[in-house]
Amino acid sequence: MLVFATFILSNTKQMRGYICRQCADALNLGRSTRQSKTSTQRNISRQYASTTKSRPFRLGIIGSGPAGFYSALRVLQKSGDAVVDMYEQLPTPFGLVRYGVAPDHPEVKNCQDRFEEVAESPRFNFIGNVALGKDVPLKALRPHYDAILFAYGASEDRRLDIPGEDLQGIYSARAFVGWYNGLPEYGGLSPDLQAGDTAVVIGNGNVALDIARVLLSDVDTLRKTDISEKAVDALLKSKIKHVNVVGRRGPMQAAFTIKEVRELMNLPAVGFEPIDQHLLPSTEFIGKLPRLEQRKYRSSALLSKGSSTPAQSAPRTWALPSLLSPSSFESSVTQPGRVKSVTCAINRFVDDAKRFEPAAKVEATEKTTSLDASLVFRSIGYKSTALEGLSAELGVPFDSQSGTIPNDIYGRVISAERGPGPLAATHIPGFYCAGWVKRGPTGVIASTMSDAFASADIVLQDWSEEVTFLNGSTKSIQVGDAQGWNGVLQEEGVNRQSLRPVSWQDWKKIDQEERRRGEAKGKPREKFLSTKDMLAVLD
Repeated sequence: MLVFATFILSNTKQMRGYICRQCADALNLGRSTRQSKTSTQRNISRQYASTTKSRPFRLGIIGSGPAGFYSALRVLQKSGDAVVDMYEQLPTPFGLVRYGVAPDHPEVKNCQDRFEEVAESPRFNFIGNVALGKDVPLKALRPHYDAILFAYGASEDRRLDIPGEDLQGIYSARAFVGWYNGLPEYGGLSPDLQAGDTAVVIGNGNVALDIARVLLSDVDTLRKTDISEKAVDALLKSKIKHVNVVGRRGPMQAAFTIKEVRELMNLPAVGFEPIDQHLLPSTEFIGKLPRLEQRKYRSSALLSKGSSTPAQSAPRTWALPSLLSPSSFESSVTQPGRVKSVTCAINRFVDDAKRFEPAAKVEATEKTTSLDASLVFRSIGYKSTALEGLSAELGVPFDSQSGTIPNDIYGRVISAERGPGPLAATHIPGFYCAGWVKRGPTGVIASTMSDAFASADIVLQDWSEEVTFLNGSTKSIQVGDAQGWNGVLQEEGVNRQSLRPVSWQDWKKIDQEERRRGEAKGKPREKFLSTKDMLAVLD
C-alpha cells in the first residue's frame, strides 16, 4: 500500500486526491500539508490581491454555527475578493452557540461578536430560513458556486437501543437543551419536572453536567440569563431534588471538563455525594507521575474534596455513579407507560491496576442494580444526518454510522467509488466540509475554530494551486458566472413563491426585538420560540 501511495504522489496534481487515509498516515502527509499551508498562509493575500480575474471566487457554506462562521472568517481574511454565501434553515444564525451553550455560560457566546464582524462584510451574504434539500434542491447550488463547504451540525441524538427507551419521561439531551434554550424544534416540549424528585442523566460529558446544573440551580439565578421563560416556569415548579449522572466507566475516564465539575460543586445549597475513593488516584500516586502526566488527573482532587455544601445537609444533591451500563428502563405500576427506574449492568475494569488511565477498558459483570428515576436524560452524543439529495443530486457520500461526510481529514470530501482502485479514494472536486459533519460531534468551540480554519485553508490552497473545482473551474479558467444565491433562485425546482429567505438585516431586526423583550424582564434577551413569531417581526 505504501508503494502504491508513493506512486500516486509522484504523478500529477490531479492525482494527489487518490489516496486513502491509511496511506496518508503512513506517509505523514499531515506534516507536509501543514508545511505547505504555512507557506500558503503567508502568500495568499498577496496572490489574491495581485491577480486580475473576471469574477471573484464564490463559496457556498451550508450551516451558520461556529464551523460555518469560522470557515467564512478565514476565507474572507485570506482572500481579497472571495464572496461567501451562508445558508441556514432557521431564521437565526449561530447554531450551537445560540441553542446549545448553557444559558449560564454567556462568556462562551462571546464568539458571536466575531461572527457579527464577519457578517458585516460586503462580501458576505446570509440566507436564513431556507432548508436546503427541502425548500431548495441541493443540485440548484452546483452551477452557481466554485465550491460548497458543508458545515452543518448534528440534528439527531444517539440512542441506547435498549428496552423501554420510548417510555414517557425519557428525553434526549439535545431535546432538553434545545427546550430550555428556545430552539423552535422543541418549542412544544413539556418535560414533566413534577413527576418525582430524582433524575438520571446517562452519560458524563459536559452536556450531561449542564443538564444537572440547570435542574439543580436556583431559578432566580437562571432567570437572569437568556433561558426561555417557558423553561423558567417549569423549573419553578420542579420537584427534582437529586440528579445521578451515570458513567459506563470510572470518573477518571469521564469526558467532562474540570470547569463544569467545579461549577456544580460550588452551586449554593447543592451537595455532592462522595465517590468511592478506590476510583480516584491518591495524591501520592499523582505525585510520582511526570508533570505533564499529572495534568490528566486535575479533576481528582476536586472530586475527592466534594461540594462546598455537605450532601447530608443539602436540600438538593447530585452524584456520579460509575461503572454502570443501562440495560433497560422500567415502567411505573401506578402509571403504566411512564419511566420509574433504570436497570443497569454493573461493570468492572478489565485491568483494575489501570483504572486511572483515560483509556481504561471495562466489561460487564453478571450483577445488576436499579436506579430510581422520575426523569431520564440520554446524553451519549449527537449525530449529523445527510441532507436530502446529498448523494443523489451532488454525488457526495455520507457515513450514516459515524454521522459524517467522508473526508481526507483536512476537509476535502472524498469518495471511494471514484478512486482508481479498492485501496484509494479521490477528492470530489469543489466539495469540502468542516465541524461536526467532518469529524463527528466532539470538542468545544475552540477546537471547532481550529478545524474550520484548517478546512478553509485547504479550500484556498487548492484554488491557488489550480485544482479543479465545481463546474470544471480553476483559478485561471473560470466556468460560469458564479451568481450565488441570485442564480440559485432561478433554478428549476425552487419554489420562489413559498420561500421567505431571511437576510442579515432581517435577522438584526429579530435580534433587536428579542433584546427589547429581554430588557423588560431583566435578562439579555427573550428568544422567540417559533419561526412564525420570528417572521412576524419582519411583516
